[in-house]
Order: sequence, then structure tokens, then C-alpha cells
Amino acid sequence: MALSVPSVTQFASPELAEDILYGGRAWTDDPRWSETGAPDLASYGGWAVRWCGMACLRMALLARNGVSPSLYELAVGAKKYGAYSDEPGAPRGLIYRPFVDYLRAEHNLHADVAADLTVPTMCQAVRAGDLVIASVHPEIRRPHRRSPGQGGHLVLVTAAHEDTISFNDPSGHQPESRVATLPASTFETYFAKRGVILHA
Repeated sequence: MALSVPSVTQFASPELAEDILYGGRAWTDDPRWSETGAPDLASYGGWAVRWCGMACLRMALLARNGVSPSLYELAVGAKKYGAYSDEPGAPRGLIYRPFVDYLRAEHNLHADVAADLTVPTMCQAVRAGDLVIASVHPEIRRPHRRSPGQGGHLVLVTAAHEDTISFNDPSGHQPESRVATLPASTFETYFAKRGVILHA
């Protein structure tokens, strides 16, 4: 993987993220929605709330060689492999194992599901040159507040130093939360100890 990883958000207009997340603005009230590749506003609204994983993937693909399909194309492609489901009772978010199959088959990207991922193991993988899509609570974007839980959202871990973890957050509501560095101990309070390791 390239060392320089661009920031990609799940919002067509990142500057509207705070209003959408905390100000009551509708996801579909985004004038740049078509830039995500969605064919219509309804499709954009249905996908934008759930494609944090696709934003992470797009960052990884762009870091690799500067080329990536749109967020919508990635989501539809992943769904064909079973990585998303609209069936009643099925997870709304990314389903890891078929997602890994999709990565290998369609993007020549070797990846592994990490169902019991510790912070040290994740950091070791990142230091070896891998990227990690990690499951965290979405409120990791406001780390000055106490964590309300773990999981439910995906971020791309890009670097790990002695006691800090750097990551790109597709739902970051401000520039410093889109590309963030936190103490490992703080990150762990949001971390669900699972994810997908994207191998270099």
C-alpha cells in the first residue's frame, strides 16, 4: 500500500457533514450527490448512510495506484457478492467475509477478516505496511466525549506509532476528525475488536 492515503468521506459534500450528523439536515439535501456515482437522489440517500466501508475501500484503492470506481459502483459491486443485504433482519452494514471475496475477485486486493482483532495486532499489521478497516463507534469523531460504545462504523487505520493510532474517518464532521490521530487507549474505547486487514 502507498504511505499517502487520501481522505474520502461518505458525504458528497464533506463540509455539510456536521449539519447532517448533528444539525438535522437531511442526507439527501446535498447538491453534490451525483459526484458519488449514484444514479439518482434516492439511491444516494439510501447508500450514503451505510457506505463508510466503501469510503475506506476507495481510500485504499486510491492509495494503491490512484484509481478507484465511485462509491456507488463499489457498493453495488460489493452487494453482488453478498457484502450488503436488504433482507429483513440482515445487517445493514458491511458483511465482512463476502466483502473480502469481492476485494480479491474484483480488485486483486488480498484481505483477511479479523474477527478478534486486538489493538497491538492491528498496529503490527499497519506498521508492516497493511491498512486496516476497523469497526468503531461513530462517535469516535468526537473523542473529547466519553465513548458510548464500540462498533457500528468503519474507519481506515493508516498508521500506528508508539502510543497513537492514525486513521481516516469517512464520517468525520470536521477536518481534524476526517484525518485523525488519537492515543491508542482512547481509540480502544471505541473499537469493537474486529475489522478487515488489507494487505500491502
